[in-house]
Amino acid sequence: MNKPKIIFFGNGPLADYALEVLTPVTDIIFHAKTKEDLETAKSLKQANPDALGVLASFGVLIKSDCLDLFEPEGILNIHPSLLPLYRGASPIESAILAGDTDFSVSVMKLVKVMDAGPVYHQETLKGLTLDKTEIYKALATAGATWLVNNLTKFQEFHTTAKQELFPDYHTQDDDKATFTKKLDKTQSQLTPEIDSAETTLRKIVAFQDFPKPKYNFYNQEVIILSAHTEKTCPDTKKVLSIKCADNQYIVVDRLQPLSRKPMDAKSFLNGLANK
Repeated sequence: MNKPKIIFFGNGPLADYALEVLTPVTDIIFHAKTKEDLETAKSLKQANPDALGVLASFGVLIKSDCLDLFEPEGILNIHPSLLPLYRGASPIESAILAGDTDFSVSVMKLVKVMDAGPVYHQETLKGLTLDKTEIYKALATAGATWLVNNLTKFQEFHTTAKQELFPDYHTQDDDKATFTKKLDKTQSQLTPEIDSAETTLRKIVAFQDFPKPKYNFYNQEVIILSAHTEKTCPDTKKVLSIKCADNQYIVVDRLQPLSRKPMDAKSFLNGLANK
């Protein structure tokens, strides 16, 4: 049996994790990563009309001339939020910063308006560790797994009502939409003097990879790679900690001084003691 053909649009960790699910069971005939790749994607779709379009975190505007080629099912967008919440460029990071404890994924039809298309499927994952990598992987895997299990249904899209094929199919309520923005470098410096320990920890988690959460210890700027909270003051001779506005503490587990390799906090403190 031939594998379903897919033209894939995507970049970054969400795309990478989705591809881990899709690649073994589908025929990825092209992976578009840049704006320049769109012309190739259009040509391949015209040559392979049965190929489905799947997108995960592409970051490039896809215009009508490309979208129209994938009608009626459309390009299937794996978006990591419970749409219409957290439309835009940073849904996972925004959910982390908002204090969310559950994280969701939607599979939707890409339209000209950002993240506003009808939704085929949604699910919410509970009990995930507050770890950005784990959240990305879990949501991408969930969305891609649903697609794999339902790809054959899209072959019936021309002849069967959408609601019969996908019971959860619905249009979004634009009045309930919330929007996210791209993270930028101005956010990287932590501000525990005005933030609680929980808020500071969530910034540390959300800003991993970019814009990188930074703090100055002993006149050295470091990137904090992992940390946890403590309610009482830890032994500052043994651990590296930050007092926050709510009088609770961030305890740093791993960090990276600028222009140096990552290390645990103990190694950083030992280096200071030996100077």
